[in-house]
Amino acid sequence: MKQSQQTTLRAAVTLSGAGVHSGDEVKIVLHPAEVNHGVAFLRTGLPGGHERLIDARHLAVTATELCTVIGDRDSGAVATIEHLMAALAGLGIDNVLIEIDGPEVPILDGSSAPFIDAIDQVGLVSQAAARRYVKVLKPVRVNQGKAFAELLPNDRNFRLDVEIDFPTPVIGRQRKAIDLSPSVFRKDISRARTFGFMRDVEKLWSAGFALGASLENTVAIGDDGIMNPEGLRYGDEFVRHKILDAVGDLSLAGLPLLGTYRSYCGGHRLNFSVLEALFSSRSNYAIVDGARRETGYAELGSGVAMPAFAPEIH
Repeated sequence: MKQSQQTTLRAAVTLSGAGVHSGDEVKIVLHPAEVNHGVAFLRTGLPGGHERLIDARHLAVTATELCTVIGDRDSGAVATIEHLMAALAGLGIDNVLIEIDGPEVPILDGSSAPFIDAIDQVGLVSQAAARRYVKVLKPVRVNQGKAFAELLPNDRNFRLDVEIDFPTPVIGRQRKAIDLSPSVFRKDISRARTFGFMRDVEKLWSAGFALGASLENTVAIGDDGIMNPEGLRYGDEFVRHKILDAVGDLSLAGLPLLGTYRSYCGGHRLNFSVLEALFSSRSNYAIVDGARRETGYAELGSGVAMPAFAPEIH
């Protein structure tokens, strides 16, 4: 069901930990933000004491290999944003400023649950502005070999229908569909962890990835089964984590979606590509507020209107 009012955090909250790919320690502070602010990252700790503000939107995505990256290496970037973005979208948080002093969001336990636990410490507050949505008006689809992702019209809510198919009996073929809401995300999706194959570890290390990965933050798949002593958190944790990633990646639409997302053997690249396809034509979508008013423009806090999803200058 649609949420009528925008929300933000009641107070700031801090988390810290290592990045799963960089291995670097990093601290993030989630700050409350004003109405229509959206989600943005304030990248600090850059050379010369510089800072950079990066809107969490698909227009800022610069890489989707193994994780989602916004910004660029030369002027400042933030990697592995998907689990934090999923927590914000899953809880229905519209406006937040994320201050981060390193190049990658901490992996924590490999899921969205630690971010939710931190947010619960301060709670949420409703704001005096109607929530706005991106309403999918007609189907858009992208294909990548046997894999595909598509967005379909759905007036009622945001539904995700995700299927994966791995050539290993440990995972195999799994499919799950949910109607996204805070309660469903908390219970069914938020604790699903990222996963990887032990046979790929040395190749990832040599490429500069997975330097912070461990059994504390990743479900490790060996030749004979799961390497983690505690086993899985859900019987189908793998497809649930793919849903979690999709929730985070698709929140880069800049506003919550009204539509149905379907994917087969998808990942960060396809999630990003289907947003590109959606926004490639103004006829594919409309901006709808809580009063069901549709418009082609997003109104900024100053009262100045600009085309929806055009880059904003900060």
